[in-house]
Amino acid sequence: MSIRGKAEMYGWCADALKELAAELDQVTAAAEHQREPAIPMEPGGWWHSYVCPAHHSELLFDPLEEDAAVFTCPHGCELSGEPYRGAWLVFKHQSLARHALQAAAVFAATGEGRYADLGRSIIVRYAQQFPHYPVHPAASPWMLKGRAFHQALTEAIWATTLIRAYLLLVDEGISFHEEEETLHAFFAMLESSMLEYHAILTNERGNPENNYTAWLNAALSCVYAARGERQKLLAQLDDEGGFRHHLSIAVKPDQLEFEGSIYYHVFVLRAYLISAEMAARFGEDLYGYSGEAGQSISGMLDVLAQLADASGSLPALHDGPYWREPYARELAEIFEIGLAQYGNEDILPLLSKVYGQLTPDAPSRSGLEAVLYGTGDWKLKPRKEQMETVLLKSSGFAVLAHERNKLSCLLDFGSHGGSHGHYDKLNLMLSHRSYPLTPDRGTVPYGSRLKKEWYPHTACHNTVSIGGRSQSEAQGACIKHEKEQSRSYAWIRTGDAYEGAVLDRHVLVNDLWVLDWFEVRLVEKQQVDWWFHYVGVGDSGIGERHYKKDPASMPKPLGEHDGYAYVQAISRFETSAPRAYKARIEQQTQLKEQSSPEAVSVTLWADAGSSLLHVLTPGIAVDPSQRSEGLLHRQVGDNVRFIAVYACGNDAPQLRWTEAGELIVSLGGEENGAGSIYALTDDGLKERGMLR
Repeated sequence: MSIRGKAEMYGWCADALKELAAELDQVTAAAEHQREPAIPMEPGGWWHSYVCPAHHSELLFDPLEEDAAVFTCPHGCELSGEPYRGAWLVFKHQSLARHALQAAAVFAATGEGRYADLGRSIIVRYAQQFPHYPVHPAASPWMLKGRAFHQALTEAIWATTLIRAYLLLVDEGISFHEEEETLHAFFAMLESSMLEYHAILTNERGNPENNYTAWLNAALSCVYAARGERQKLLAQLDDEGGFRHHLSIAVKPDQLEFEGSIYYHVFVLRAYLISAEMAARFGEDLYGYSGEAGQSISGMLDVLAQLADASGSLPALHDGPYWREPYARELAEIFEIGLAQYGNEDILPLLSKVYGQLTPDAPSRSGLEAVLYGTGDWKLKPRKEQMETVLLKSSGFAVLAHERNKLSCLLDFGSHGGSHGHYDKLNLMLSHRSYPLTPDRGTVPYGSRLKKEWYPHTACHNTVSIGGRSQSEAQGACIKHEKEQSRSYAWIRTGDAYEGAVLDRHVLVNDLWVLDWFEVRLVEKQQVDWWFHYVGVGDSGIGERHYKKDPASMPKPLGEHDGYAYVQAISRFETSAPRAYKARIEQQTQLKEQSSPEAVSVTLWADAGSSLLHVLTPGIAVDPSQRSEGLLHRQVGDNVRFIAVYACGNDAPQLRWTEAGELIVSLGGEENGAGSIYALTDDGLKERGMLR
């Protein structure tokens, strides 16, 4: 259906177009003494440098700003010079390409020539300027260098946006006849560089599965579509490292991109969808294509729905942002296309979450992505109907849930994830039905020192670290995964995170609680730290809290290496005898659907000689300066265990041991409440009986 047809049929589309037109009117009004915004003569740098060195938050960007010399962080810091100027130029070039596509969409709906003129002008002026950008002299040696940007990768993404705008205008009858020679040269230069880098990745480096490759393919498919070169496009699809080969080698059989990062999964999926859009112009169907192990675009959308929590939030596994507006737009694009192509309503809660982030005052289908790719009158869903237990065996993730429990969890036991992996084997992420409780923290822009010094390290994740150091680049396995009517259970293990260490984590979810039983076996006694980072405020009662608002009152960091320099203990408790220790976590932000978000209670079993610490660390990646709380359970030994039970509400689970060495977990008291008896056996965690 045409954009004009959608605007006539759907109210959400007509409303979104009005907003898009108003934005473009602001763009032209902001341009000084001219009818269209200026094209920067300077190439862009590396967008990851657009980050505050003090607060580690992405700097602010205003697309209406014609030129900028001062760059501001959300906390008021002002920065100037390089690398911030180069990074700002990345955002500026990308925003202008987006304005070209936006102008083409508004013209397609309204027929107003001024919008066609704006889009056409941006495209032509970039085509004229492109040969004058140098092959980037300031790019890092490891980068595949672009012209308009440090990276050819960024250039490929930018080029797909410009060419999509060009194709939409041509489809709507706009002629580029007078600029045919200029555009031909532009397309030829793009093709040449993309083919060169494709060959480097595929042949010279032997790395065809790289996420770069998917975008080089997408850019080439756009060039061939713009020039009407069907045979070249079809040949590219079947080349080594082409769409079909890449889908088979870069995506695991369970449909997740091989790096185990949701962000890079979305990144590659979006490139695939652009390739499919271009192939469809020549009658080639990639939307229904399957790779050698059944990988498919629809499957890659489905797995996102499986891994999202009940509120529709996607986990920030391995490298990936916790939240940023450009990422939300990318999610809106793939979900709108997914709904249009496959009609999978399971992604509606995820799309609802994205629009809630983009338009928090009144979440609705809006923006350029909805207008371009959306169709139908889908009603947004605020959350999943229920969480499902899922095992992604080849990627190494498991979701455990029970239909009557508001808590669910995601476990990470798979491969390291390559250059975008974290040292996080056996990481556990808990979610309440209404909010993430212990999410993966995500990753800050790569220009921040915290990218390497904090976020990838074991101490930043809800797993164990040994000897005050991070894990190796480890891989784990799922020994057992069970889904029954009364419970879901997983036993995950890694034996190569530390030399001579075997780590086993047993997690069970029933209708009342989540039981987390972690065993660590070593060849010699060492310090073992069990981490539990959460979102919210913890009422822990661990000793006397000596943290005050004055930063000078903060205690020294817990160490110097592998993230420990960013961990400070605000209180401590030493256990002289075995005991159960209770804490309660409350959410600070009010949710619209409930005035008082439900607390979560945590009970830890602490053996004699344990240390329990209440800690502060950098927060989730959207704003690391907003410190996060956590619990650290430390033991020294060669065979140690960590047991925690999580439950909704203020009623903390009760823990005690039987004379036979079995664990009793109960809620509401053993006489009047509910309880179960558990034992850890060679065959996994077993329920020995129930208390009545």
